[in-house]
Amino acid sequence: MCAEREMSKAELRKRAGLSSATFTKLRKNEEVTLTVILKIAEVMQCNAGDMMDFVMDNDSDNKVDVK
Repeated sequence: MCAEREMSKAELRKRAGLSSATFTKLRKNEEVTLTVILKIAEVMQCNAGDMMDFVMDNDSDNKVDVK
């Protein structure tokens, strides 16, 4: 999405007001808050659903991975 909008990841991080630690979590596919996702969606001018999918993990009854 950044490439489509000709925006670097560093610029996205700054525009969204995210810390480098939070951005590292995103790159490593770790959990972040919904607030973080919504800040990115606002900067990217898209819906949060455009950036992620919910995939049920069949090995665990309650685990959901966001990819």
